Amino acid sequence: MNEYQDRRVRKSKKALKKALMSLLKQQTLQHITVMEIVTKADVNRGTFYKHYQYKEQLLEEMVDDVIADLIVSYREPLHQFKELNVDNLTGSSIKIFEHVASYNDFYTVIAKSNALEGLQSRICQKLKDLMKEAASSQQPNQAIDLELIASYQAYALWGLIIEWIQQDFKYSASYIANQFLAILQMNRHV
Repeated sequence: MNEYQDRRVRKSKKALKKALMSLLKQQTLQHITVMEIVTKADVNRGTFYKHYQYKEQLLEEMVDDVIADLIVSYREPLHQFKELNVDNLTGSSIKIFEHVASYNDFYTVIAKSNALEGLQSRICQKLKDLMKEAASSQQPNQAIDLELIASYQAYALWGLIIEWIQQDFKYSASYIANQFLAILQMNRHV
């Protein structure tokens, strides 16, 4: 596939994903038709079926893209520091809130509607996996069960994200990152 075709494919897929997200703000996936998606994306049905067999496949690819970016954002501080520790973190090194802000429509649909049922659990499970990965690389506290601490941290982070969404992103990503860091530091001293 040449560069031009590659760019066209990316552009078409991006338009389809954007259209689907726009429609999900108004209704559940079950009530959205392929025709509505292609009309909103301003592409023909053939373009849709060239890339996807059904709308759920489009949604799955969109979710996979967001989760892949979530993982990269979460791991960003690991690239900056040898050892992940609350003491060497800064608000600007925490990128997960920038990720949420850049996908704010996606996260708003997850948090404020039933359009994507079950996705909150999937996101929390991915956060839990990331927390376990980070916790296992540190000096383990034998008194704390790794599963439990990972769940606690994942759901605490998700709770903060949900609160930010419920407040319609009234704070900047950097403000939320600094608040998160302050909470982590406070909890460390409790």
